Amino acid sequence: MMKKLTEDQFNQAISELPVGDQTIEIARGVLVEGKSQADYARALNITRGAVSQAVKRVWEAHAKKSGVPEGYERVTVVLPKYRAFQVKKWAKAVEDQ
Repeated sequence: MMKKLTEDQFNQAISELPVGDQTIEIARGVLVEGKSQADYARALNITRGAVSQAVKRVWEAHAKKSGVPEGYERVTVVLPKYRAFQVKKWAKAVEDQ
């Protein structure tokens, strides 16, 4: 599943993150604009791992600011009512921990 942020979410994530302009350019392109990491690696002549790390730093800053605990992920889905009921029960169980 492709990770995606809105421009506002992205700006909040980088607001206090000590990263350079290139990291911001890469992460915005991948997370906001949906460009591929491989394209950035080729265009900037850097390793795919460096691109991945730039995206990861911003994504983790977003997750930290959004109140999502480590090991969890916030998702938005449309489900049949009976499935949504079960997912809501799971969410409640996590909140009660």
